[in-house]
Amino acid sequence: MILQAAGAAAGQNAAGGSSLSFLLMLALMFLVMWLFMIRPQRKQQKELEAMRNALKKGDKVITAGGIYGTVADVDDRTVLIKVDGETKLRVDKSSIQKDMSEAPAQTDKK
Repeated sequence: MILQAAGAAAGQNAAGGSSLSFLLMLALMFLVMWLFMIRPQRKQQKELEAMRNALKKGDKVITAGGIYGTVADVDDRTVLIKVDGETKLRVDKSSIQKDMSEAPAQTDKK
């Protein structure tokens, strides 16, 4: 009878240890996910927001729809883009995906 009680107590300790290791493994998996997925994505979003807020007249940009243009005017929420000749489009700032002003000019190789 005493041996059964000791065996039952040992079984409870083992079960408690396995649940602790499971929680530790779960926490470790969340930490790895945060380090490799969530943190870089937040950093990228902050950089994109900073780029959008720093837009000025004359910057070359690309919109989410793939339209290339030059910034003609910047408002609080919108940007006026000159796309060809005198053609201008007003787009939301959130649709600006890339600032091409600092990018090196591409040359066609023949």
